[in-house]
Amino acid sequence: MALTELTLPRPAPQQSYRRPKANLPQTPEERNEALRIVRNYVAEYGPVPPLPVAELKSHADRIVEQNRFDSRYRDYIGVLVNNEMWRESLAAVPFERRLLLLPKCLRVESRCPAPFDEFGLLCKSCGLCSIQDLQTEAERMGYAVLVAEGSAIVMSLIQTGKIDAIIGVSCISVLERAFPYMEAAAVPGVAIPLLQDDCIDTTVDLDWIWDYIHLTSDDKSRRMDLNALREEVDFWFSPVTLDLAMGPAEGQSEEISRRWLMRTGKRWRPVLTASVYQSLQPDPGAAMPDSLRKTGLAVECFHKASLIHDDIEDDDDRRYGEKTLHEEHGLPVALNIGDLLIGEGYRLLASGDLSAEQQVRMLQVASEAQRRLCQGQGEELCWANNPQPLSSRQVLEIFRLKTAPAFEVALQLGALHTGVEAYEAVKEVLTRYSEALGIAYQIRDDLNDLNADEEPDDLSAMRPGLLLALAREKARDDDRDLLDRLWRRETAAPEPAQIEALFRRLGAVDRAEELLESYQQAAIRSLQELANPNLKGLLRRIVGKIFNDTEIRGWCSEFEGQKQFEDRKPDAREPVSELPPSLEKRLAAAT
Repeated sequence: MALTELTLPRPAPQQSYRRPKANLPQTPEERNEALRIVRNYVAEYGPVPPLPVAELKSHADRIVEQNRFDSRYRDYIGVLVNNEMWRESLAAVPFERRLLLLPKCLRVESRCPAPFDEFGLLCKSCGLCSIQDLQTEAERMGYAVLVAEGSAIVMSLIQTGKIDAIIGVSCISVLERAFPYMEAAAVPGVAIPLLQDDCIDTTVDLDWIWDYIHLTSDDKSRRMDLNALREEVDFWFSPVTLDLAMGPAEGQSEEISRRWLMRTGKRWRPVLTASVYQSLQPDPGAAMPDSLRKTGLAVECFHKASLIHDDIEDDDDRRYGEKTLHEEHGLPVALNIGDLLIGEGYRLLASGDLSAEQQVRMLQVASEAQRRLCQGQGEELCWANNPQPLSSRQVLEIFRLKTAPAFEVALQLGALHTGVEAYEAVKEVLTRYSEALGIAYQIRDDLNDLNADEEPDDLSAMRPGLLLALAREKARDDDRDLLDRLWRRETAAPEPAQIEALFRRLGAVDRAEELLESYQQAAIRSLQELANPNLKGLLRRIVGKIFNDTEIRGWCSEFEGQKQFEDRKPDAREPVSELPPSLEKRLAAAT
């Protein structure tokens, strides 16, 4: 099989796993849920910033009690409340009037080549940690960026009038000491808490930093509730709504196809279609037209048809925890239902209330995606006739051909539904974005296969998988021989626990996780050229939704002896006419 070896994206810096401090929620899921609860609370009660510490803590106490949080989380919840109160004010401040303040302890201390001056870390862009990417992107947007910590430096910048808002990253204890200065100055500021406070190789919820960096009032889609939008899309697949859009089912084949279409699933593709359309509207929160529903249904018809055919070609017997269609109704019926759904998809695209030019372009986009998807599946099927070991890049190329077109068609049909001109302005970015997103999505599926219980996984089904390819590239001697025989289907797959242990021992799982993060970051970087802030902001959030996946003045332990400015009382009325020359130079260079 002649597969090209695609170029890998730039490696994304990896945060080593460290357990968060006990006074913080312990998992990303718990922290994201806490953020959701705080946002709802602030939206309901409307506290107005700046709040004194005592009042802020009273709100945090109420949230902790209402939601039965661990009482140790009160200070963390208080930081989130403060962030949400300032969120809209921050969004209104131009990027070039903002300061991004990062702690030097995000670096990999034992390997970091960066020196310090009296105001912080001078990043050498070695790529070992997240500081480089955060600083590069923020400065590209116009931010002033300092890798430093300390109330004095913050107050100096505020009082010279050069900074109107601050995004800071720090540990809870430092944030508590900074809060009086921020309250006194009444400057919009949000803080992303570090997950540890020992000042060495700390970790943080990076997605939160990226979200705040890109937050802007120009992005009107930021108020879009993606969960509500997803619920609306799910409603499109109720029996009544399907009948309204597609007409009553005629005959048993159509009834079977409708039931298959209604089966549970993530439905990310129609959600993407609806999201792109909404973000390109003057009012992203406006009601969606009936014709968009038909476009979203068409996208899901194509996807569900591909699943039927994939299950037949791969001889899988389970899908969504139930029997596959060919197991339930037999091979001939399943083949026919898959073909019927493809026809239904094209019928829906052609029946929308759109211009002839839009409909023609939609049919072109859908047919080209169908063609490329079949090419990718065909490469895998041809490999099965003569199975040989594949490199990790060859497996990723299969992922690119098999998975990316389904995301691309969903995104591009949403843009085309807005208009051909709107589509032409964004189509190249959507192509790059969907390629990176599709590959990342498939990598995550391979990683999830390690814990697969009911669904068939690539290893047990002996399909080309990334973990198998990565493990073989690192294996030697007996391990290499076993993996070669697995690739050639000359031996049965070991027990799941055994193969997982082998993959982990050979570093395949760690490498796959690195590639997953790298392709997620590649998807985000592809958005830099987008001029539409609504679409840019929304696609940035979609990545997080799908994959939900230098101390200066004595605050960190190693700098406790430096006490300059620490005894000053925070008084925003006390003017500071100028900054020290070296800091003035650094700030000027950043802006």
